[in-house]
Amino acid sequence: MKLLCTAPVAGFVVASLAAPACAADVYKVGVSAGLTGYAAAVDRAWRDGLEVAAAYVNGKGGIMGRKVEVIVEDNKSEPQEAVTVYRKMISSDKVDIFLSGCVSAGNFAAAQFVVRAQIPMVLCSILPPRPEQVHWAYSLLPPPRFEVEKRYGYLKNATAIRKAAVLHDPSPYANLQKDIAVKEAPDYGLQIPVVEQYKQDDADFSPQISKANADGAKALVKIGLGGSTLTVAKNIKQLGLDMLLLGSVDDLAVFRPAGDVLGEQFMFVAAPSQVYDALPEGALRQEIGRFLPLWRARQGDRDPGWAGKGWDAMMLTAAAIEQAKSFEGPKVRDALETLAGFQGTGGVYNFSPTVHQGITENPFLLASVVGGQVKVKQ
Repeated sequence: MKLLCTAPVAGFVVASLAAPACAADVYKVGVSAGLTGYAAAVDRAWRDGLEVAAAYVNGKGGIMGRKVEVIVEDNKSEPQEAVTVYRKMISSDKVDIFLSGCVSAGNFAAAQFVVRAQIPMVLCSILPPRPEQVHWAYSLLPPPRFEVEKRYGYLKNATAIRKAAVLHDPSPYANLQKDIAVKEAPDYGLQIPVVEQYKQDDADFSPQISKANADGAKALVKIGLGGSTLTVAKNIKQLGLDMLLLGSVDDLAVFRPAGDVLGEQFMFVAAPSQVYDALPEGALRQEIGRFLPLWRARQGDRDPGWAGKGWDAMMLTAAAIEQAKSFEGPKVRDALETLAGFQGTGGVYNFSPTVHQGITENPFLLASVVGGQVKVKQ
């Protein structure tokens, strides 16, 4: 059989290749990412972390001799767009694996097509809902309760606040967190008198914040990505409220402006790489230290948090291929299930046949932004 060789396409091949590459010598990684829309900050970082990881892997000769080619498509943070780009990468690009971004609803919508094609998925989102889809999917996102518990633990142990409100977006991950926040509140001595949903493009949250304040809430647990966090911070400031704002995991580009508005009234759930300088010596700090210089060489002081998860996705994929001694989708899927005790930048991943959400111990910290500097609170 004759192999068709083509030159790499600018903008999609992560590491430049000196000569045209044959299809059999390339391992194709498909990425459905919200490069525009509400998830843009985190999904662009995920993509850019994958690029750093692919360049690193290719610089060492690739994975079992094959160069990594990363093919990225913008799903615009919308489920139907995700279906379109997934189907395109399956049928036209013939990708070998998906390392897709944080738009859970989009990954859910496309999962049926990925399963039919028997392509593994390593995701920066929660797992799809159906067992046959979970069989092919692996999540690098910590369980939603970890974010809730980190914030609730702070309220219980470091404040006198006993009433909090929950403000959440409509995404699947946010809805999971919201349900956990309501259910677990009594375990932390908290009451949640107000639970409000918002749309990602809402321009004013004053009515929800005023309602929470009227019902005695002294903290607002905000669940959701993007610029809405800054809008909430501004609304709290404009209303003159002594209310603590506790944000979800996100990019420091979102957190810094919110911190500028509210100071220490604003805190957020931080990934380990976002507070690298405060970490103790150990395997976690060592792995982040392997990634950070490569990231900073390309991106300067840009937030490494979500990019580190992209790095982890590529390192896990390489480990699974080497474990399987194969590039075939079903064999790589099976090998991913055997990766336990795998140290990444986001924590330790423990996958198994019954656990496809690899973070099993809470890696998060609670932080604030003081004078432009990220400070660990707990």
